[in-house]
Amino acid sequence: MKTMVKIPGIENTPVIYRNLSYDEIFEHEKKNGETTVTSQGAMTVDTGIFTGRSPKDKFFVKEPVAEKDLWWGNINQEVSEDVFNELLGKVQAHLSNKPLYVFDGFAGARKATRMVLRVVTEKAWQHHFCTNMFIRPTADELESLEPDFTILNASGFTDIDWKAHGLHSEVFVLFHLGRRLAIIGGTEYGGEMKKGIFSVMNFYKPLEGILTMHCSANVGKDKNDTALFFGLSGTGKTTLSTDPKRPLIGDDEHGWDDEGIWNLEGGCYAKVINLNPDDEPDIYAAIKKDALLENVVLENDGRVNYADGSKTENTRVSYPIHHIPNRIESGVAGHPENIIFLTCDAFGVLPPVARLTPEQAMYHFLSGYTAKVAGTERGITEPQATFSACFGAAFMTLHPTRYAKLLGEKMKKHNTRAWLVNTGWAGGPYGVGQRMKIKLTRSIIDGIFDKSLDHDDYTHDDVMNLQIPNKLHDYDKQVLHPWESWSSKEDYEAQRKKLAGMFIKNFEQYIQGGAEFDFTEFGPKV
Repeated sequence: MKTMVKIPGIENTPVIYRNLSYDEIFEHEKKNGETTVTSQGAMTVDTGIFTGRSPKDKFFVKEPVAEKDLWWGNINQEVSEDVFNELLGKVQAHLSNKPLYVFDGFAGARKATRMVLRVVTEKAWQHHFCTNMFIRPTADELESLEPDFTILNASGFTDIDWKAHGLHSEVFVLFHLGRRLAIIGGTEYGGEMKKGIFSVMNFYKPLEGILTMHCSANVGKDKNDTALFFGLSGTGKTTLSTDPKRPLIGDDEHGWDDEGIWNLEGGCYAKVINLNPDDEPDIYAAIKKDALLENVVLENDGRVNYADGSKTENTRVSYPIHHIPNRIESGVAGHPENIIFLTCDAFGVLPPVARLTPEQAMYHFLSGYTAKVAGTERGITEPQATFSACFGAAFMTLHPTRYAKLLGEKMKKHNTRAWLVNTGWAGGPYGVGQRMKIKLTRSIIDGIFDKSLDHDDYTHDDVMNLQIPNKLHDYDKQVLHPWESWSSKEDYEAQRKKLAGMFIKNFEQYIQGGAEFDFTEFGPKV
């Protein structure tokens, strides 16, 4: 068992457990009464009232490092240095005089560009989560690790003075980029640590010319063709990139440098609501010893009822990536041949697939149209249409155009193709139409990779300004053209114009500062 002597600012710690093995973590979770073992051998934990991220409670200190480049606003809110220091002192006091868990490891699989991180927690299961999600160091690497960034997670502490501090609730997730330090209080949800590190990488790395992306990635076994899948939670990003025919690079967060693609993480964090082993065999099989389930419902015999969303629709599992046999061991691959933008269209307007020019790709990357799916954030109980820049605005710490510029440069340099794939509704909007069948979506993804969509038989949608195929494998335009599946052509036209108008209005924000990102001619027309 590995221990440490001291963490700066935290006093009288009886013992600090550092980078425990999975078996050791298992014993601590049992001893502390934090988790329950499922019939599949995984551990399960309840994260309390917080079963998703709390985005309104994320703040950044306005100090010299952050002030110049941070994308300030509703997503990256300002907090004073004084408030940060006061809460830091309280977090340190809360973590003092008790056993603690420390994970030291990496964000980023490429050794030349990765970041060393440290996460201090008071619960063994949170240590388990970090061990799953971040890149685990070797014993030799661990000996000499010094963190580039530290998270102090005091989930058991709440800020009773939050109104005086100018915060939104007793919960806080505060970042000081200059001091390379974050503090968390009031929420146990594991995703705050994971997304916190991603937000930090999204600040530092693009300033070095390295694009960080909220996407999954895989690569073809034979052609070695790397693919990126962009999409928010619930759009199918994890499901579609976990493909038996294509080894997985990673399921959620990646970097793109001059050498190619690399996984930012060492594990996967998948939604498990209505998980079906027939549809998602790799993910189901990964839920075994060392995996950690969140907020699922257990039957009396220890089986997980994956269909039960009574606690939350955002039921999750984290597991080390080596639970996926079909993976790229190194976590690195070449430059992508295809980029797939996954969108969950709640209006039922967008086609199952459309081919994008590079300029259209930039438009849709900046637009990031999708639906927020139930349970991924507090207060979201049904799908809501939204625009999320770069398909991950909640985690973008620089202005979206900074990432878009890097993406455009890299796509053109490496001849990367782009596609828009709708995993949302067909035949009508949410509540009327039906969700796209996963069989159809998988066939589309296969068609992209096997080049079945590389033909000239396309129809142009003049309103959405998209090239839509007339055929793919055994599917014809009755399936591929969205207007064909609506019972009322007039209703479809009304919805199409409504959605196009939303795209146009949203994109106005990117052309106000000049013509550099004026891609309006490549977006919808009304």
